[in-house]
Amino acid sequence: MKKNIFYAVTLFSLCCLALPSCSTAPKKPAEVFTQRKTGEQQLELANREADRGNFLLALDLLKEARRIAVSVDDPSLRIRTFLSQGNILFSLGRREDASAAWDAALAEAASLKNPELAAICRIYRARGRLLAASADGGAGAAGIVNEVKIEVNREIGFIKTDKLSLALGWTVLALAEKEGRSFTEAEAAVKKALDIHEKGNYPEQAAYDWYLIASIRSVAARYDSAVEALEQAIALDRRSENSWGLATDWRALAEVYRKAGKTAEAEAAAARSAEIFKSLGVE
Repeated sequence: MKKNIFYAVTLFSLCCLALPSCSTAPKKPAEVFTQRKTGEQQLELANREADRGNFLLALDLLKEARRIAVSVDDPSLRIRTFLSQGNILFSLGRREDASAAWDAALAEAASLKNPELAAICRIYRARGRLLAASADGGAGAAGIVNEVKIEVNREIGFIKTDKLSLALGWTVLALAEKEGRSFTEAEAAVKKALDIHEKGNYPEQAAYDWYLIASIRSVAARYDSAVEALEQAIALDRRSENSWGLATDWRALAEVYRKAGKTAEAEAAAARSAEIFKSLGVE
């Protein structure tokens, strides 16, 4: 999830009010979207690079998106640049900075009294807490998982128009259900996200959904169906030329084969993953 501008052009209406020839009521002022559109495009580029693992490049691209969002004072774009900034910083291991960005987004959404935007911000924060707890482990992880499930289930109900954010909510819920080892519920949740991404023609996001489904099935020791899900992910990442996604798909496939005791297939998949990562300059 950033660069928008609104200009109220009132000169024409003022002229009509001043000149006798303008007998009709003043026309609604036009809105200028030039910079806003540029900001949105810049934000999309930053998010795309982040999805492909190019986090430092994404952060640089996001700086311009953020500059435009601030310059045009567009609340929605300001909030979404904060959210994306948090995601990228979290991926870079800068958890405190990420939390600060998500908190700033929520504070701005709350000041607007916009329940949907505030709900989206809370889902982003919940995902951060969940991923951190999952990575760190410990006795408190189960409690955080339950908190996230309750919170995300509640916040999803406030999202009425932003389909991609709704899909994110279902994905976070799926991750929480997976951590709680509720595998049937986890897959059902991620398939709701998949339905949104498929209908909206978002192949990279749909590929991640299949990747997550494979992860859920793998943890549940359903290795054959996990392989089928990863084959779907690979097909979609090939379609969108998502090299980072392909490398991670093949790496996950190697892990599934290894767990299933298929050593030769695991070695071949791992070699394929390493080859793609190497083409990206990643060892």
